[in-house]
Amino acid sequence: MRPLAPLPPARRLLALAASSALALGCVAVTPYAEVRHRLPAANLLEVDGRSVYVERAGAGEPLILLHGFGGSSFTWRRVAEELAGSYRVVAPDLNGFGFSERPRRAADYTVAGQLALILGVMDRLGIESAHVAGHSYGGALAVHLAWRRPERVRSLILVDSAGADYPWKRRHLGAFVRPVASAFVRMLGLSRERVRKSLERSIFDDRLVTTELVEAYFERLSIEGVGTAYWGLSKPTREPRARIPVEELDLPVLLVWGAEDTLIGPEVGRRVAERLPRAEFVELPATGHIPPEEKPEELARRIARFLAGTAGD
Repeated sequence: MRPLAPLPPARRLLALAASSALALGCVAVTPYAEVRHRLPAANLLEVDGRSVYVERAGAGEPLILLHGFGGSSFTWRRVAEELAGSYRVVAPDLNGFGFSERPRRAADYTVAGQLALILGVMDRLGIESAHVAGHSYGGALAVHLAWRRPERVRSLILVDSAGADYPWKRRHLGAFVRPVASAFVRMLGLSRERVRKSLERSIFDDRLVTTELVEAYFERLSIEGVGTAYWGLSKPTREPRARIPVEELDLPVLLVWGAEDTLIGPEVGRRVAERLPRAEFVELPATGHIPPEEKPEELARRIARFLAGTAGD
């Protein structure tokens, strides 16, 4: 018998991680049929043949709220409540997150796939164009949406936004093998303790990271398909990396940043604001990476003031 060829170093590490994970056990995930059964039917839209969870409130000009990586529409709940008195607020759960059904195709987790979900939600709700707010990863998607489909975006609100290239930068070879990537996230990558630590790294005041908050984020991640979602969001992709000249984004843009954001510092937002032709930059004191959780009322006031100023655009 010929000896087996040695595995490449990256594959050896993945195999070691998977075998270690098997010894530790696997986090329980909720079947999607069970999740769907307990959700209000009004919050579910069928987009491209699957269920997409969408929070909706208010009336007026439409405002789309896009959450960050690891978050969901839940992140925007208090901001949405504040703004629903004046705007038609729509907050979808993106592919791989929240209470939306996890697709199995890797293409759905690319930028193009996420934009198709956002546009699909807008089309289902009869929204031709909207103001679009994005937090972190959602901010990167909002910029791509404004660049690729400018007729659908009236203005941009970027909250501690990731760069436009973040959806590509976070991908790595370690997630290339689907079964191993799925095993890793279910056995090592996902737990309440990891969710807590992630929130504590992101939020300036640790007292806000309560057991209830951790459970709410964990519940929306530990859903059937989480392994596939991690694989789809993390494996290398052939999707061309778009280069967006922000100087050519000719629309009103509000950038809001937590002064104590250690993940994406406020200096990043200032530099981007200087390049945008019609931008306003606001820094929130004693705030980290997630202003919708930390300063929802103040963030809502800033957004409302900005949107009021765009009325003539």
